[in-house]
Parts: sequence; C-alpha cells; structure tokens
Amino acid sequence: MNLGKRPKTVKGRRRTLDGQPIQEIHQKARTTPYPGCDVNRCQVPDDKVPWEVPFNSYHPVNYTADCVLAGPPWADVDLMSMSLEERPFLMFNQLDTKFKGAVERTSFIGTYKVKDKLPLNPKGRTGMVGRGLLGRFGPNHAADPVVTRWKRDMFGNKEVHPVTSRNVLEFVAIQRRDNGLWAIPGGMVEPGENLTMTLKNEFGEEALGKLDKTEQERKDMSKKLDKLFQQDHSQVFKGYSDDPRNTDNAWIETTAINYHDEEGYLMQNFTLQAGDDAGAVRWQDVDGNSPLFASHQAILKHVAGFHNAHF
Repeated sequence: MNLGKRPKTVKGRRRTLDGQPIQEIHQKARTTPYPGCDVNRCQVPDDKVPWEVPFNSYHPVNYTADCVLAGPPWADVDLMSMSLEERPFLMFNQLDTKFKGAVERTSFIGTYKVKDKLPLNPKGRTGMVGRGLLGRFGPNHAADPVVTRWKRDMFGNKEVHPVTSRNVLEFVAIQRRDNGLWAIPGGMVEPGENLTMTLKNEFGEEALGKLDKTEQERKDMSKKLDKLFQQDHSQVFKGYSDDPRNTDNAWIETTAINYHDEEGYLMQNFTLQAGDDAGAVRWQDVDGNSPLFASHQAILKHVAGFHNAHF
C-alpha cells in the first residue's frame, strides 16, 4: 500500500506509518494515581519529560504491583529489590534467549538507553520507576486487532456522516474491566507466540467469549477466526503506546493490524460476547470525539484515514 511521502523525522515524536506525528510527548503514561492502586506518581512537567533535560529534583516513586512481584511465568526477576552489584545483566536491546521461551527486548523505535542495569523509557520520564503492572523491564510487546466494517442503514447502504460527508466505520470495541474505558481488543505477545496467534487469541477471548465456550465451540470459532484473520489486512501502527501502565523502566509497544470486513459478511458468522479482561463488547463508531484507552484513538484515526472514512 502507498502511504505517501514520509516527512522528516522529529526526535521524540511517535509517528504513524505515513510519518504523521501521533503525539508529541506521552501524557497518559504520567497520569496519577497509577492504575489499580492509590500510588501517586511524582509529577513531571511537560518540559522535563525528555531525559536530556536536567531535572535535579526528580524523585520518581518506586512501584511494582504484588501480582508481578509474585513471580508469574511472564515476569522478570525483580531488579529493583537488588543492589546494583547484585542485578544481573538482562539482554536489553536484543532477543533475550536466556529467558524462558525467548523474550524480544528490542524496541520498535530504536535502541533505548540502559542505566544502572535498568532500561530507560525512550519517551522520557513518567514519575515512576519499577514495572508497575508490567511483567518485563523494557518494552512489553502487545498486539491490537482492529476489526472494522462500514456502518449501514436499514436498507444496507453505507451511512454518511452529516458533517464530514464521509462514510462511517465501525470497529469492535471492548470495555475494560480495570478502568471502564472502551478500547481495541488486544493483549501481550507471549514468549514463543507469533503476532497473528496473539491477535486471533485476544480477539476470540475478549470480543467473542472464547474462554466460556465448549471445546467443540472453540474449534468451530477457531476455523471462522482463521478465515477472518487470513484475509487481506493492513498494519496501521507499530511503536510506543502512551499507556497509563508505563513507567521509567517498563513500557508497552504495540502492533495494530486492521482487519476490514468490506461487505460485512465475515463478521455475520460471529456473535459478540465479552470475555476475559472485557466487561462489555459492542460495535462502536470510529469517531474522533469518543474517548478511548491508551493510544487507541490515535490508531483509529489512522485506520479512518486509510479507508477515507469519517473521523
């Protein structure tokens, strides 16, 4: 696909694949209190976010959730509880073959700095050190399936937005249990799991209630999902996610893939049912006025642009 000429890269800006800036500096990664607890971050002014800007009074809060400290299979050892001399060197900025299943510790946006055997968030300060709710130091890779179709009226015609005069897209949205915000379904890419597998599994579990189905129902659903996820698709974003779970030492990077049901036939084979981390699920208009979790609004803006749809 032709995404047009790429403008000059500006340091510190996250961009879509066509080179357009999504956000100058992370905002949601500095929100307080931290999700799921009453721990407040150290406040970081906009001009003090970049690491290269001196901030002598910066005293970030150290926080890692108990569920992470419990040592589940998807989590690193707790480097924060060790002295500098005790900390092992994790294989940052490379594929960590020492970790069970091999963990991808490279970043989509380039080489990140490591200080005192700890990685530094490439987008700057967040007011918190440690891992928060994230399992891995450095990038925690996620995958977001953006399933879309055209919104149609009772006669089957595409709906046109009265202001922009563009056709309206709908996407499958879930309501997160942890904060009540609407979001694109998605989840973490586990060691040994490829991207397509994660996309299909997360969509099935969160938007179709796969975990609540019988074994035969799961097999039938898997075949239908294979058909949906094997069609032509577009990578709409790959990079840093401005997520409220990010810290100075752990952050989320995501790959968003758009699966578009042009005629609306493929999704007729499915009944939306919330499951796993989702409290609700629905078809929702792709619209710039709808608040969404993390960087999902920015991702949908690019999806709308790709289809020349309303936003």
